[in-house]
Amino acid sequence: MADAPRPLLLIDVDGPLNPYAAKPTRRPKGYRTHRMRPTGWDDPGLKPLRVWLNPAHGPALTALPYQLVWCTTWQAEANVWIGPQLGLPVLEHVSFQDVRRPAVDDGTYFKTHEVVRWAAGRPFAWVDDEVTDADREYVADVHPGPALLLTINPRIGLLPADFEQLWEWAESPRE
Repeated sequence: MADAPRPLLLIDVDGPLNPYAAKPTRRPKGYRTHRMRPTGWDDPGLKPLRVWLNPAHGPALTALPYQLVWCTTWQAEANVWIGPQLGLPVLEHVSFQDVRRPAVDDGTYFKTHEVVRWAAGRPFAWVDDEVTDADREYVADVHPGPALLLTINPRIGLLPADFEQLWEWAESPRE
């Protein structure tokens, strides 16, 4: 019998990896400032986007027993701007039709329906700063596989306890 495939780890950038809501004077320890010009920031009149990244997150993420996937409004551009700063390989990404946050009338986050569709029943963990209990309820009701949704504080970013929880969940038995 073949080993079961690794669960997916869906990774948001802004919040979990880039604690954008932290005050510059309270930037979490270990983070470095990067100035970036992703799509939408390519006007030379605009100041480059400030992004804080912790280089320790790359090795910590790749050490986890997951298939890593971008789940961010950066979409494929996360492979250009974020991944190289963290030492991550090129990752698949969940594509969103409208990253301007279309209205969803069921109380869920705009990414949630697409995440469930994209996961297609596969086990997944999702780290994002905007998931709520409404998203957890929707996923539990609609997604046929196991799922873990972690809400990450956008002032702090991913913490060692989050990595521990991801390890424990990935190693837990699946039905």
